[in-house]
Amino acid sequence: MSSISPDCIENQKSICERESDRIQKFFIRPFFLSLTIGIPFCMYKLLFGVTAVRIGSATTSPLATFGWLVLAWAGIDLLMNSGRALSDLIHQPERWEYCTIAQAGRFFHMPMVFLALDTFLSFVIICFMLWSGWIAMLTPTESYLWYGATTLNLLSLSVVSLYNEIRKV
Repeated sequence: MSSISPDCIENQKSICERESDRIQKFFIRPFFLSLTIGIPFCMYKLLFGVTAVRIGSATTSPLATFGWLVLAWAGIDLLMNSGRALSDLIHQPERWEYCTIAQAGRFFHMPMVFLALDTFLSFVIICFMLWSGWIAMLTPTESYLWYGATTLNLLSLSVVSLYNEIRKV
């Protein structure tokens, strides 16, 4: 019967830790964060804006104007997230934040605080769409965009959480 030397065990442990670090680094790369958080949040904002314009236009209320402002906000954020993801893929330094609110936070030297505010507003939009019943006004294509954003966001969150818990064991 052969025994495994402590050096062999230590070497195996080191290999596992390096592999674990590579996976962890992937989860915090701008590409992954934009794809699984930023872009889905942009979809929620876009669909909220489209719905506000649709409802506001039917009644000629200021809601349509608000919807157009949300659409502009969402469109700019989508470009910013896509740019961050692309910059990461081609190994270029990031020149801007993930979204307009976080970009404004750079002025105050607190982009992460402002990014958290944007995240909060995105969750408010999600909750509003669900609880107001506006979600039922989405077209089938818009619904699939909503489902895709939700699926991507929730599955990535659960994979990262699962991975982090496995690392602890």
